[in-house]
Amino acid sequence: MTKITDNMRKYSSQVVDGVEAAPGRAMLRAVGFTDEDFKKPQIGIASTWANVTPCNMHIDKLAEEAEKGANAAGGKGVIFNTITISDGIANGTEGMKYSLVSREVIADSIETVVGCEGFDGVVAVGGCDKNMPGCLIALARLNRPAIFVYGGTIKPGYGHTDIISVFEAVGQHAKGDIDLIQVKQIEDTAIPGAGSCGGMYTANTMASAIEALGMSLPGSSAQDATGTDKALDCFRAGEQVLELLARDIKPTDIMTRKAFENAIRVVIALAGSTNAVLHLLAMAHAVNVPLTLDDFTEIGKTTPVLADLRPSGQYMMSELVAIGGIQPLMKRLLNAGLLHGDVLTVTGKTLAENLEYVADYPADQDIIRDFDHPIKKDSHLVILHGNLSPTGAVAKITGKEGLRFEGRARVYHGEEAALAGILNGEVVAGDVIVIRYEGPKGGPGMREMLSPTSAVMGKGLGKEVALITDGRFSGGSHGFVVGHITPEAQDGGPIALLEDGDAITIDAETREISVAVTDAVLAERRARWVAPKSAYTRGVLAKYAKLVSSASEGAVTDA
Repeated sequence: MTKITDNMRKYSSQVVDGVEAAPGRAMLRAVGFTDEDFKKPQIGIASTWANVTPCNMHIDKLAEEAEKGANAAGGKGVIFNTITISDGIANGTEGMKYSLVSREVIADSIETVVGCEGFDGVVAVGGCDKNMPGCLIALARLNRPAIFVYGGTIKPGYGHTDIISVFEAVGQHAKGDIDLIQVKQIEDTAIPGAGSCGGMYTANTMASAIEALGMSLPGSSAQDATGTDKALDCFRAGEQVLELLARDIKPTDIMTRKAFENAIRVVIALAGSTNAVLHLLAMAHAVNVPLTLDDFTEIGKTTPVLADLRPSGQYMMSELVAIGGIQPLMKRLLNAGLLHGDVLTVTGKTLAENLEYVADYPADQDIIRDFDHPIKKDSHLVILHGNLSPTGAVAKITGKEGLRFEGRARVYHGEEAALAGILNGEVVAGDVIVIRYEGPKGGPGMREMLSPTSAVMGKGLGKEVALITDGRFSGGSHGFVVGHITPEAQDGGPIALLEDGDAITIDAETREISVAVTDAVLAERRARWVAPKSAYTRGVLAKYAKLVSSASEGAVTDA
């Protein structure tokens, strides 16, 4: 048990000490506080539990383990909930506009509860794409001793399937490769239970990034959702936050510029999701650490892709868990001089100290390549500039799709129209599918284009077409895809001015995305362009559209 001192009750003492706090104590007695509890540091346990998605359906039990850990270490754990949504369920629908918005709602809600209730420390347990960066943004704003715990990965479905298998089955059916019975069989067996989507999609990417950042306990990002390791991880997090309180170690001590550089390198080595760019920019903004798109380019020049993980590779996260998770990879990167070993972590030790006794992967594994045989010698996250994206775009190019694509624009206003065009055969080889008015403001909400990219792959067009958008992609998207095009169409960016048949070039080696249209023609088109009016004039989406920044700045909503 951690030795408890009054210095560890900086916030809760303001809420429960003194005769003036009697009404508040009376309320707390009703939820189980005793006289002794009022003398303990209060630890808020932010739970993202909900039955709306398998990613979070088990997190109520994990939150209880974190509470037990905090109590065992001499604190008083208090569980509270925040929201989560499901990208896997909402993708391809109007509801997906709420996905990225939920990151801000989650951050705001955790900040609100912790700030109001006077919790001295925080353990946040998250399991799906947006609640993880949402938790970290809140922890950064609050800057109280805190730890993030990942809810864990799902097990593979029957036949080594997962949620992306289901999305791609839709395209396979449209092509005529499988019938409705086969689609139903994949649908019925791909999701066997609790846990986040099983490849190196956004959830596993962000969990890995947060561990590399130092804000999770070692190993937290690579554990099965339903295993005993994950329950123990939660208990230990509850204990450890008391130690952080005793030593006054806060997120600003951990989430430094060097730590973000480590997170970026780990994401690249794992072939992680493009969403990591958006979220790491937002997390850095929350902690006032300068980070830009150009940093991803510079770090990416010297960081190889080493992991053969889905969606572009063949293995799932559970298989990486079985050989040791990301800790051996981080040690390899550290030994190669690619990580900063002197950064502080939530263990109270440096990254190098955490990795000192980590064993390497088994000799016969082929999930993580060695440095002499990388999947790609530099980053798969390619930041593109050019007359089509003056302030930057994010491509996910592993090299398996090729490094250059030239084609003619096939323009769609919105995801639904594009998906219909792909499935009905309107999109053909040589097309660059353009999906616009899906940016943070234009959507609003910057939907993921998982349904269109999965349909492209399912129809066997993955190497025959490219797809560009001012929206974003799921971590499960693969193919020759470019998202986060800025300025977005709603702001009058060049993507708003494209017309069917325009010649577009995407070059990952020169990091350029351009359209073969003269400045004079673009100026003439701009003179005719009128920004469409949003269908959302009230509510959270309208508020978001008014506040949100460019995707090139992380799509943040606070100045």
